[in-house]
Amino acid sequence: MLNQLKQLAKKLKKQLFILYLAYKDERVSWYTKVFTACVVAYAFSPIDLIPDFIPVLGYIDDIIIVPLGIMLALKMLPISVIEDCTIKAEELIQNEKPQNWVAGSIIIVVWLLILMWSCFIVFKFLN
Repeated sequence: MLNQLKQLAKKLKKQLFILYLAYKDERVSWYTKVFTACVVAYAFSPIDLIPDFIPVLGYIDDIIIVPLGIMLALKMLPISVIEDCTIKAEELIQNEKPQNWVAGSIIIVVWLLILMWSCFIVFKFLN
């Protein structure tokens, strides 16, 4: 069973790299790119919708939300794009991992804005 979980994790990782590469492909429609970028950003983000320290519920996003997002994004992509990106993803996984500082910066800014907004609401409520 542990071996099956490892294989599933490798498959999900490969699919995430496929989505990462498909986002950059010009054959993909803009709305598919937006959805794909959101799925990849959420999967690679260290910040979860439901924090992992919450018992049971904390892992729901890792177990259900991320694989569901990957599945939907892959269904939205043309088969030719998936095939091309699969080959590139296998090479990328073997060589090195991609680094997108712009996407990482955007994720951090969005989470900081959410934190600031939450603090504003709390302080306004307390006063």
